Amino acid sequence: MTLSGILQVIAACTFLAAFPALVWGYIFYRKQPEDRRHTLLTFAIGGLAVFPILFYKWSWKYFPSINILEYARNFENDLIGISGFILIPLSVIITFAFVGVIEEIMKQSVVHAVDDNRIRHIDDSIMFSILAALGFSFTENILYFYTIWMGQGAEHLLIPFLFRSVFSTFAHILFSATFGYYYGLAHFASPLLQKELTNSKWSFWDWYNKVVKFRTVELFHEKMMFTGLFYAVVLHAAYNIFLEMNWTFLMVPYLVVGYLYVSHLMKKKENHQQLDLLLQGERNNKCAPGKIACTLRKLVPKSAEA
Repeated sequence: MTLSGILQVIAACTFLAAFPALVWGYIFYRKQPEDRRHTLLTFAIGGLAVFPILFYKWSWKYFPSINILEYARNFENDLIGISGFILIPLSVIITFAFVGVIEEIMKQSVVHAVDDNRIRHIDDSIMFSILAALGFSFTENILYFYTIWMGQGAEHLLIPFLFRSVFSTFAHILFSATFGYYYGLAHFASPLLQKELTNSKWSFWDWYNKVVKFRTVELFHEKMMFTGLFYAVVLHAAYNIFLEMNWTFLMVPYLVVGYLYVSHLMKKKENHQQLDLLLQGERNNKCAPGKIACTLRKLVPKSAEA
């Protein structure tokens, strides 16, 4: 195929990939509008977040020791589940858990790098995470559609287009919205934790702080970051396992329940509270999503510490 033909195929695949991004983006943008220029920027950087992962996969040719798939193959014969009912190779779980970790960290790193100073309340964190996910899915869809077009022909694109538009694109939204919610809790760790301590609902953290002399805000922040990453990875791995095991009958309930869950997060009254005013100009979250154990600067007033 000539260069002109390849460019035409790429343009067509880009057009196809833009359709689900625009539809899903419109659905959630109506729920939580953001600055349009910043919306496009987050979407664009989210799309670029795919390429470091592609580079990592490309590097397997030269550094096979970093290929997680080779490591996972050692567990192909180890099965997890209920004998005679559900059995999943451990290699599949390891592979998709790893894929979930790197993809979710890359997407949430976009929010940390681009949007941190614009997060006023938790809904902003959720929405920016959705935008990054849509950008990521947009690039991913272009690559999928291009591969199918060039390998099998345009006539084989209809089913993959419909499936990725409805299920795969929303799946990325679900994973990132979940992480985005907990990222928002971590971002506003100081005011949220102070509120919880005032209401005496976090007696365990207060006791922990007194016993080990660990700053409670750091503990709360890292707990929320780890929780968000954990849930996002579990959802991500579960989705890929459903496809790998050909459990497609689970896709519709997965989509419906996932949409209701994301809508619920965006409707929660407490997620609309403008918490950035309580920080008095201080950035609450200096850590990238992957650096769970990093050290925050002191945010808790002495009156709140043990």
